[in-house]
Amino acid sequence: MKYTLLILLLFTFIQTTFSQVDYFENFKFTEADTLRGMLRPERTCYDVNFYDLQIKVDIDKKYISGYNEIHFTAVEDFSKIQIDLFDNMKINKIIFEGNKLNFNRKHNAVFIDFPKQKKGITNSFTVYYEGAPIAAKNAPWDGGFTWGKDKKGEPWVAVSCEGIGASLWFPNKDHLSDEPDSVRIGVAVPNGLTCVANGNLENTQKENDYTRFNWFVSYPINNYNITLNITDYAHFSDTYKSEDGEELALDYYVLPENLKKAKKHFQQVKPMLACYERFFGKYPFWDDGYALVETPYLGMEHQSAIAYGNEYMRGYLGRMIPNGIDFDYIIIHETGHEYWGNSISCGDHAEMWIHESFCTYSEALYVECMYNFDEAVRYLAMQKMFVENKKPILGPMNVNFGEWGHSDHYYKGAWVLHTLRNSINDDEKWFGLIKSFYQKHKISIVSTEDFVTYASEYLKRDMTKFFEQYLEHPTIPTLLYRIKKSGTGIDVSVALKSDVKGFYMPILMGDPDNYRSVSVSSSKSNFYFPDMKVEDFKVADELFLINVKELD
Repeated sequence: MKYTLLILLLFTFIQTTFSQVDYFENFKFTEADTLRGMLRPERTCYDVNFYDLQIKVDIDKKYISGYNEIHFTAVEDFSKIQIDLFDNMKINKIIFEGNKLNFNRKHNAVFIDFPKQKKGITNSFTVYYEGAPIAAKNAPWDGGFTWGKDKKGEPWVAVSCEGIGASLWFPNKDHLSDEPDSVRIGVAVPNGLTCVANGNLENTQKENDYTRFNWFVSYPINNYNITLNITDYAHFSDTYKSEDGEELALDYYVLPENLKKAKKHFQQVKPMLACYERFFGKYPFWDDGYALVETPYLGMEHQSAIAYGNEYMRGYLGRMIPNGIDFDYIIIHETGHEYWGNSISCGDHAEMWIHESFCTYSEALYVECMYNFDEAVRYLAMQKMFVENKKPILGPMNVNFGEWGHSDHYYKGAWVLHTLRNSINDDEKWFGLIKSFYQKHKISIVSTEDFVTYASEYLKRDMTKFFEQYLEHPTIPTLLYRIKKSGTGIDVSVALKSDVKGFYMPILMGDPDNYRSVSVSSSKSNFYFPDMKVEDFKVADELFLINVKELD
């Protein structure tokens, strides 16, 4: 979308021609990016219902082998489908109704030829495979297997694959828009070790020198959340009681030498769950329980089996947290993802702000719950230091491409929600908005449009331009104001410079102890603040993601 160039005078502003669409025009997307990111007919013709993933992990060789039985419903008639598996992993055979199917591979995509399948039928096929999956160089950011050892020299294996994709280690329909309704994860590991995956442990089976751990996930789950963790774990349990009295199973898997420390440190889980229940509702994966699993990397929001590697420190490995505030960032942040990212999920990587912005803002809500609003604002001020404003928060659709990524869908996105809250200037309405949106869409896939439409209807105010400005443009609005003494008060002239034509926003300003809400747009507006000194006037930039500039 492009806008006319205007002449910038005192309160007449440039409407920039730079938008999200323009920003990504020069990015070079490959065929591999498109095959992973686009919903081609070979993907949309079927819906995944269930994965039965059964593998053996050879730790010495850093090698896995096994199969994934993929259960599906035909959404359309088809004779060819696409699944995904990285091309360094070998497919031995694909079996359907007792017969081998032909397939061909292109990059990390696998195209399978079927006898014609009619719309509405349900069936399954099994992909037998093996290989040495990618080893993560800097987990969890680059993705892959971590083949580590604990201090006693015991193997310590884990996987993390957000962004890069779960198809780096098992065959699946690797697109955010299609989550299996349930999953069984069976992992055979050398005797003496424990494998922790998602959901509940169904049983264990002895297989000569190996033990197979069978876990079952009873809820829909993002592919990248499916995980395994292998070492000589110590395990302890607890329960959390919800507001209605229902008990949630809490399980903790830690290195044996950290057991005593973990029992004390993880006490923050229950008050955190109470805070999130207050703001959003009950923990979403109740029947599968809640678990923290110690990992050799920092952390990841693996559904019902959260990866924990923050070394029992406050903040982010002891950093990035204001004095006087005490909590473990990984516990609070990754649990926030159980609501935003795991329960409510986006359908395209371009819209990951739905996961990260809401989750990052949840950290501030946790601080507000445990401390107070002023401390939450102070926490957000710390996060604001990491806002870049160099790229749009929304990325390009229909590609799996990491180079557009940046941290603004975390920190800037949290500030967008903070700004929206203070623009509404009615906490009952604000908390009603986020809780009712969550409750309406929990355990489902949503889009940016879904939230914008819902917010507009709930607030009875068109929020399209607000989100267009903050999500599709790198820059943030600038509030220009001029102030002068007038009788016993002051006259203030204000206007907003923004990228989006017709953008306006109520902004708090005036006496910091009793701010006044003023609706500001690109047109000059004048406001009188009685009984106020010039030097006491302030724009609430601690509550809004805006630049503020006073004119002479």
